[in-house]
Amino acid sequence: MWYEILPGFAIMTACLIIPGVATAEIQKYTNGGKEKRIARAPYQWYLMQRDKRLSGAGVHYKSKVMISVLFYYISCISFSNWYMF
Repeated sequence: MWYEILPGFAIMTACLIIPGVATAEIQKYTNGGKEKRIARAPYQWYLMQRDKRLSGAGVHYKSKVMISVLFYYISCISFSNWYMF
């Protein structure tokens, strides 16, 4: 009957889905919980290289935010608003 094809269809579907899901999960695990970044345009590649330089770890997926940098940007914003008056 027609339902005899269902087990074979389920096995084939699982075999096609498992590699894609497993690859994404393995990449998230190796990248510290973040998804894989893909550079499809030169601008995105430059951003990944910038992140690699600024991270200090030599990899683009470990971001490092320094408090002094945040205070610098906050002070620039507050001073720029002060000079506007």
